[in-house]
Amino acid sequence: MNDTISRLSRWFRHFFHWVSNVRPIVWICLYLVWIPFFAFFYWLVPVSEFRVPDGGTVDFGAWLYYSIVTLTTLGFGDYTPMGPGAQAITAIEVLCGLVTIGFFLNAVGSMKSEIDVESELEKQRQTHSRMEHDKLLKTAPIIIHKLNVFLSYCYSVTTPKSRRGSSDPVFNSDFRFEDMCDLYQPSGLPFDHSRRAAVGGLMKSSASTSLLLDSVQSNIDLSLWPKLMEDCFSFVANWQMFDSEENLSGGHHEPGAVSVAENAPERAKVSSLIAATDLENAGDVRELEPYVELYHFIKETSATARDIQLQLTQIANSPSSPEQ
Repeated sequence: MNDTISRLSRWFRHFFHWVSNVRPIVWICLYLVWIPFFAFFYWLVPVSEFRVPDGGTVDFGAWLYYSIVTLTTLGFGDYTPMGPGAQAITAIEVLCGLVTIGFFLNAVGSMKSEIDVESELEKQRQTHSRMEHDKLLKTAPIIIHKLNVFLSYCYSVTTPKSRRGSSDPVFNSDFRFEDMCDLYQPSGLPFDHSRRAAVGGLMKSSASTSLLLDSVQSNIDLSLWPKLMEDCFSFVANWQMFDSEENLSGGHHEPGAVSVAENAPERAKVSSLIAATDLENAGDVRELEPYVELYHFIKETSATARDIQLQLTQIANSPSSPEQ
């Protein structure tokens, strides 16, 4: 007995859940369909089962009128069911009308609840977007500065010392492998007063920038800006996969720890090899393998850094949320 009641209860819940998901327009259409549907049956029933008013007609139009009066429960009384067949059809039509109206009102209530829920979710989403936008704006100047430093070191590493000296260095992404021949010379950057080699500064800047972008991904919902999220992930991944750092810095574990004076003869030999070898032939020289990897790292990561800068600038000039 309990199992039967439980099954019936589940069936009714499922049924009313399905009914609630039917759009109100469906119930309105069904309500209107009942009128000609029952009018047809009234037309088939013998006229003797109805009391027809004096002067009243018994064509299909008259039964449409009677069906409307019956379905809407107006009950004017001019056409009256007298026989059992007419009374049964009339009663069924009234019940169908009431049930359909009930389901219609239920569907309207369900739709209103759905609209209210969607409206609340949209409000929460917009609030979340504004908060994340504000958080990103606060961090954007730091990120842009870090990327500028990174690109400045890219400029130093990929520009021979004889061509450096600009107070506003601009990184040239079309550099050649041979242009990295002075990567162990001081960077010459206005903000870098150390004796550290340019490549050491690049390694330190790459690690610092990667750490910042990784922190941004953890603390800000960058899924609101899919391209920015992809570029930040790409920068961090490129740095994490870059495995020639120790070879470039002479085995030092601290990024950028190498100075110009360390292993000077060896570094001079490497610089000469780089200056005399193009990229196509560099892969055949074992000593140059880390520098070929460095070349590709700078090519890929510098382009990503510029994309991140551009996107942050656009976001800073955009309205308060990504969707607006």
